[in-house]
Amino acid sequence: MDLGHWTLSEGIYWHDNVFGFIYEITNKVTGKFYIGKKQCSRKIKRKPLKGKSRNRIDHKESDWKEYSGSSNDLQEDIKKYGKENFNHVILRLCASKWELSYFEAKEQMFRDVLLIENSYNGILNLRIGKAPKSFLNIQ
Repeated sequence: MDLGHWTLSEGIYWHDNVFGFIYEITNKVTGKFYIGKKQCSRKIKRKPLKGKSRNRIDHKESDWKEYSGSSNDLQEDIKKYGKENFNHVILRLCASKWELSYFEAKEQMFRDVLLIENSYNGILNLRIGKAPKSFLNIQ
């Protein structure tokens, strides 16, 4: 499996049911880190077929293999130090959008990313509801 510049955290194995992942990008020079999430695919709406009224939905792979976070401070440091001085590690694989949002927030809170200077995270962008029944049934 081609993971681009990403490596899998110990004990994590890629599988077919991956919707996205929680990741950590660490600056090898300064030790500063960033916790985020990335979807592996996205929905594309297409026009209905001739004579039909419903839009068609297709899925397209995202840019996850080249992705390096959304923090402006992180992007500046990647330009300054070079991409080779950063570790890109997948911490957890997720099977749904809800799971992705929940576990990103959980990891960010656990690591106190807003309370320490050693984090690139500057905001927690969170809007999440109660877990779907499908998630509760598998736990």
